Amino acid sequence: MNSLKTLMRIGLSSLAAACLMAVAPAQAQTFPDKPVTMLVPFAAGGPTDVVARLIAIPMGKALGQTVLVENAAGAGGTIAATKTARSAPNGYTIFLHHMGMSTAPALYKKLTFDPLKDFDYIGQVVDVPMTLLARKDLPANTLPELLSYIKANREKVTLANAGLGAVSHLCGLLFMSAIDTDLNTIPYKGTGPAMNDLLGGQVDLLCDQTTQTVPMIKEGRVKAFGVTTLKRLSALPNLPTLDEQGVKGFEVKVWHGMYAPKGTPPEALNKLNAALRTALADPAVVKRLNELSSDVPPSDKITPEGLRTHLEAEINKWGPVIRKAGIYAD
Repeated sequence: MNSLKTLMRIGLSSLAAACLMAVAPAQAQTFPDKPVTMLVPFAAGGPTDVVARLIAIPMGKALGQTVLVENAAGAGGTIAATKTARSAPNGYTIFLHHMGMSTAPALYKKLTFDPLKDFDYIGQVVDVPMTLLARKDLPANTLPELLSYIKANREKVTLANAGLGAVSHLCGLLFMSAIDTDLNTIPYKGTGPAMNDLLGGQVDLLCDQTTQTVPMIKEGRVKAFGVTTLKRLSALPNLPTLDEQGVKGFEVKVWHGMYAPKGTPPEALNKLNAALRTALADPAVVKRLNELSSDVPPSDKITPEGLRTHLEAEINKWGPVIRKAGIYAD
């Protein structure tokens, strides 16, 4: 009798284990069965938000579910990164961030996440140049005139950014270093609000990504003094680079990556990566990115391995530079 009970217990345990094993693949096969949330670490209307909303629709079509863009702005992207790291690792929360993911470990003494330990990787997304802009009514019209204006008004000139540690902040720091002049920096919760104040004349200068600036430059709503790449942009062929205007070697190109919480099932990551690839191959997306002078990375970069390798290299690149400058965002 005891032997029979033992056999029954073993049989029931085996049956339960088999059921659990069957459920896991079934859940993976049905992913996603509800909308996916894409967290963006900056305000709506900013350049990273533009990229997110551009790819969200084709990604949603590929997944068969809506991809909702949620803005969680502040602290140079660390708020959204922390929220992602602490989210359930089920594939329903993903995170789009730019190169700030690689500078955060050096910029923050008390970082609440580890970019290399607390995330799984989906793939690189897009590379975006930047432009140096000024309010429309700033007296200067050329870079030499701008530098003269800065020299004469250095205590009054204001340089906006998207928050301490944001790419616009780093670009501004690099520009101030290049011209050996400290300016009054004004941090915002994203380049969207910063751009609004530049358009309104409340601030003088802003270094911002082409995903936001190209239309405004073409419409004459802001003054543009140069691009941050070493070659001119096809979308702005008449705008010279900062390098060719004498700020030698000045180059800032913003790369973006897509992440998920650590422990996300491989099946979900594979489907998200496939959806990202589909979105970046969409002719309408490619056309719009070209119009904004942004580039889709090579195929081998739009992979979990490609993103992680690039992220680690960028952490090693920016860390010593930031620590040497003694810059901290907290």
